[in-house]
Amino acid sequence: MEKEAQARVDVWKYALGFTEMRVIKCVVELGLPDVLESHGSPMTLSELSSAVGCPEGGLHRILRCLTHKGIFRKETNPVQSPVQYAQTPLSRLLTRDNMGPFVLVQAGRSQFGLSAKDLRAGKGSGTAPASTEDEMWSQDNVWCSKTSQQFLASHAKAATRAVIDNWPESFRGVSSLVDVGGRGGTAVGMLVKAFPWIRGMNFDLPHVVSEAPLLDGVEHVGGNMFEKIPQADAVMLMWILHDWSDELCIEILKKCKEAVPKDGGKVIIVDAVIDEEEEEGRDEYTGARLAMDMTIMSATVNGKERTAGEWTQLINVAGFSKHAIKHMPAIDSVIEAYP
Repeated sequence: MEKEAQARVDVWKYALGFTEMRVIKCVVELGLPDVLESHGSPMTLSELSSAVGCPEGGLHRILRCLTHKGIFRKETNPVQSPVQYAQTPLSRLLTRDNMGPFVLVQAGRSQFGLSAKDLRAGKGSGTAPASTEDEMWSQDNVWCSKTSQQFLASHAKAATRAVIDNWPESFRGVSSLVDVGGRGGTAVGMLVKAFPWIRGMNFDLPHVVSEAPLLDGVEHVGGNMFEKIPQADAVMLMWILHDWSDELCIEILKKCKEAVPKDGGKVIIVDAVIDEEEEEGRDEYTGARLAMDMTIMSATVNGKERTAGEWTQLINVAGFSKHAIKHMPAIDSVIEAYP
């Protein structure tokens, strides 16, 4: 891999390094290494969930991340089902009579919504009422800080460049495009510049677009994606759906479907696709995607990064006739859904 491409992979390791530390601290708080050690043999997700008092949904996501990191081991047996989780030499060093207490001291207080208490209360398991999900956009939330907004804008630039370079055909025949939740219009501005036949619309909450800069070929439109989305040949959702529960994602997708033509219209989703099952299907960004899922778990109420199967389920329930997942050398993939 050439140096710049490797750097794009490596930077996520540093950007998400604190997240990984929080996840390790969380399993030490839960006592997961101690439970496995006391049990003396591999345990199923259901058994671990019962032993540590944590719903299966969030625990599965944490184990998925940490088995990829080699901290725990996943065992599958074609005869015995379901999957079981086992200790590794590394996880044994995280028990309370080894390095576990030192990890807790080094990690300090958890201030980002990812602790044993949070998980036991249902964090990451999709159990919170949908009506509470917009709490993450309150002014007190870390994602509303100026620094976080700068990161989201810079990621939009990098993700859009990857889309332009890898999947330009996604925009052939598209004369109008709405970017839902486009903030300052970074992504749609780049797309209009790359594909000048497109008329772009940057769609976000009124107070957001009121501060957006003037961009050639882009109209800023205020509104609410849960109510109505402007009509266009294509609607784009970049890093939007991972913030929301399945229930609300389906609502958003239905509004997008209403906004595009039945013949020739499409919804373009730019988001991570977790490659969960097959090792050979994984790439150099797999670890970053799994760590990002931990960040989304901690920062949102019911949000999550999704597997291909979970994306298929959402898109089908929202009423689309077909879809295609297009991977690229980046943390995100492109998912095209057709009415």
